[in-house]
Parts: sequence; C-alpha cells; structure tokens
Amino acid sequence: MAPQHRRVRTRAMAVGAAAFVVSAALAAGPAAGAVRAEGSTPALPGPTEPVARAVPTPTVPTPDFSVPPIPAVPAVPAVPEVPVLHRPTPTAPTVPPQAGDVPAFGAFLASDERGVARMEELSRWLGGAELRVGHTYLPGNRWSDIEGDIRFLESWARWRNADEDRMFVLNVPMQERNEAGVSDEEVRRLLRRGAAGEFDHHFRALAERLVDLKVPDTIVVLGWEMNGVTYTHRCGPDPQAWKRYWNRIVTTMRAVPGQKFRFDFTPSRGRDAVPWTECYPGDDTVDIVGMDSYDQPSGMSFDEQVKEPYGLRAHVDFAKARGKPVSYAEWGLFRNGDNPEYMRRMLAWMEEHRPLYNTVTDYCPHGVWQCDDNPESSRVYRDTLYGRTHDAGPGTGPGTGPEVTPAPSAPAGELPTENCSPLDLGRWVEYWLGGKLCVRFDWWSRSR
Repeated sequence: MAPQHRRVRTRAMAVGAAAFVVSAALAAGPAAGAVRAEGSTPALPGPTEPVARAVPTPTVPTPDFSVPPIPAVPAVPAVPEVPVLHRPTPTAPTVPPQAGDVPAFGAFLASDERGVARMEELSRWLGGAELRVGHTYLPGNRWSDIEGDIRFLESWARWRNADEDRMFVLNVPMQERNEAGVSDEEVRRLLRRGAAGEFDHHFRALAERLVDLKVPDTIVVLGWEMNGVTYTHRCGPDPQAWKRYWNRIVTTMRAVPGQKFRFDFTPSRGRDAVPWTECYPGDDTVDIVGMDSYDQPSGMSFDEQVKEPYGLRAHVDFAKARGKPVSYAEWGLFRNGDNPEYMRRMLAWMEEHRPLYNTVTDYCPHGVWQCDDNPESSRVYRDTLYGRTHDAGPGTGPGTGPEVTPAPSAPAGELPTENCSPLDLGRWVEYWLGGKLCVRFDWWSRSR
C-alpha cells in the first residue's frame, strides 16, 4: 500500500501571518509546537512532507516530591496562511517492560536518500531509540527498476553496513507497470509467462546487484499485498500460476553465489479480493510470514481486526503452525483518523507476538512523525518506543519517574533550515512554542 497514498495540500500565501501564529501559539501553551521545514523534492514512492525535528527536553529530577508530566494542551487550530507543525510532548510508556532483546523496528520514511537521512532524525525524536530496520521500495515502472538499477540502493546499502545489527527490507514488484491498472486477463497471462521462466533473468540481475552492494542478507518483500486488486503482481487472476512464479523467482535469486536473502510473504490483512492463504507458495520458499495491517476499514475496532477472517489472529496462528516468524512491513493509521487506541493496541500486539521486524508507514494519513494530522497517536507511539535499544525495552523514556521540564536552549551552531526563515523570538517564547518558528519561502506550493 505504501506507494499509493498521496495527498495534495495547497495553502494561499498571505503577508504578515507569522505574527498571528506566534500570538495564537503563546495563548495555547506548551503543546503548540513549531516547525522546522525541510526540502520538498518529491520521492518515489515515499512522502514529500518535510521532516520536523524535535527540540530536546532535558530533565531535572525533583528530590522530595513528584511533578506529573505537563498535560498536553490541544494544538492551535491551523492558520491557513502559515503551516505550523507540532510534536506532542511524551508522557509515560504504554507497554510494560520486558526482558531480553527488543523486537527490531523502523519506519518507511522515503524511498530515496532522504529516507536514509531521516532515520537518524527519527531516532533523535524517539530519544535515541535504535532503529534497526531500514525499509524502501523498488519502483515497478520498468524491468530496469526491478533489476535494482536505482542509485538510492547504494545509500541504503551504506546505512545497512554501518551496523551489523541492522536489517534492510526491500519491497520488490513481480511485474513491471506494477501500478498501471492492468486488466485481470493480462495479469493472468503475465503470471503464466513468469511461471514458465520468461522473467527469471530480471530477478537474477537484482540478486547480483544486492550481493555486489554487500547487502546479501536483504529481506525481500516479494509481490506484497498480492491478495488485493491494486498491483499487477496480484494473485487473484490465477493463484496457481502466481505460486509457481513466486517459487521461480525465489529459486533464481537463491542460486546467485553469496546470497543470504530471506523472502517475506506479505498479504494485506483480511480477505481482500482473495483469501491470502490461497496464494501461499509453500514453506520451502517462504522465510517470513508478514502482514500489511492498517487501521481500516472505517469503524472497525482493533478487536475486530484481530478476529476477522484472515486477520491478525489468523496470521500469527498460520505462521506458528509452520514454524515461521511474523513481520509487519507496513502498518499505521488510515480510515479511522487519529486513533490512539489503535496505536496503543497495535504496539501491544507486536510486543506480545514478537515479530522479526516492523516498520510503520510514516507519511499522511498513516504516520506519526512526518504527519501532523495524528497528534494523539503520535504521542502514544513516541512514549512507547522512546529510548529503546537492542537490549533495553520500554521504561526508559519520559514519564517513567518524577521530572520537570526546564526551558531548553537551542543547540549550538545549528543552521537555519533550507528554504526557511527562522524568527528570533527569544529563548522563553521558543520554549513555550516548543521550538523555533520557521516560515518557509515555498509554503504556498508544498504537496504530499
């Protein structure tokens, strides 16, 4: 689903709006944050929304009494002339601590090099949490895309190889023109051609490319959401041909010397166009049983998402019966808006079932860091994962003990954001705003 959802926002330009925003933010109190805008060059398939960096909030312990966390105040209503993002103030973690290794997690932040750069920024927002999973997608427009003839793979390979504990997750289409609305009849023909070996050489080229980049242990999410209707690699038109084709691709890539790939079978949650169990190609060619699980459809509770046919419970039971780990390569908010209960329950579900990895889809409407539409869910996500490392679970973040929050000073030597004019409002004004107020030069043309 990640390459699909994009929205366009257009805001009219107005002169003098900054002063109005400052007045409104001061009246609202600490929860009215400030923006740190970044470049707006579009990326495929990721978000184009700029990333906002959180202002550090050092803590001072109180010796003889407890001061509860400052309650969050609703954000200032959006002022049409000047976009203002906020980052919620963290409170207590929402999932109880557990011993042992922390399940690997990360986020999809953008497909290209910007996604790599944002990994460090997201980690800082999460109090130095260890993001062990990098996630991107190969475009599916042409076969050359699927062969990995994409420069940004080099950046992701460098990120992966900087730490031996990291994982690199790569979504790989099974057909070119993957989002071109190809008819069922043509998909059926393409699946049968693939099952006969006609496209093997493209996947051999991809495997050789990944080995050459020194990422031979890439987790390959092959033909994701095959049980739906969106992609040219969908299973429904001919499940038997689809399974034979999957097996040919895996066999071809595993034959490349030096490879250590793991293949992740990842349907979308629920029945969709066809039961995903009808597409399962067999235990010999599947290493991980994944699931893309968004908060949809409208009005469905989390309990219903667990219990529905081919839902979350069926997924973990199916994997357990086959001795396979589970994963959640895509998950996040969707049809039910800012839903902190979904966020809390999904994080708790993953804490209980210990997936090999999970990566939240972090752009609007799904996300919690690059999307300012979901402040309550963002607060839950941050509080739960704040400060997590490979060996340290929850309980290390803000809200775990008595604390007060003094006014922070701006980091020394920090440069203004590109295409953005920061306003010098003074240390205490910026504290109550949550950071510096920055007015973008190009805010009237931003889109996501």
